[in-house]
Amino acid sequence: MQKQVEYSDAIKTKYPEQVVIVIAKDQQGKANPVTLGWTMITSGNPPMMAIAVAKKHYSVQAINHSKCFTICYPSSEMSDAALFFGSKSGRDTDKLSEFKCNTEPAVKINSVLLSDAAANFECKLVSQAEAGDHFIFIGEIVCSHINTESKKRLYTIAPGHKLGSAS
Repeated sequence: MQKQVEYSDAIKTKYPEQVVIVIAKDQQGKANPVTLGWTMITSGNPPMMAIAVAKKHYSVQAINHSKCFTICYPSSEMSDAALFFGSKSGRDTDKLSEFKCNTEPAVKINSVLLSDAAANFECKLVSQAEAGDHFIFIGEIVCSHINTESKKRLYTIAPGHKLGSAS
């Protein structure tokens, strides 16, 4: 049986929620990572994924400029990086200079990969839509990578930015 509650109460049942770090280069060529929770697969053929980015985030400008982005599935060891990338703005901070994180060049787009992530997906921007206070960006996956070591993924496991592995 269901009971009616406020949205703010019902949405708390979403945990664990996946975490991604999205990277796009800005007009100065600076790679700007941002931590996001809202992502999904939108197509299997061709492979496509979508991300939702708050309209106020600097990453919106970077994605619109570069027309591509990397979606990284951070490993459970990357919680400090995820918190840092999600709490600083690329307008004011060169996040990859301030928070040392292993990166490597993307293969098919003008971006970078996070070397310690469980997986990285190189995406070319194919569409975007306005959704309330967010933009939804849809990217076609043009190259995929997995870590050479077995890595558990990082998730938001409870409200208040509590991060960890889902198992």
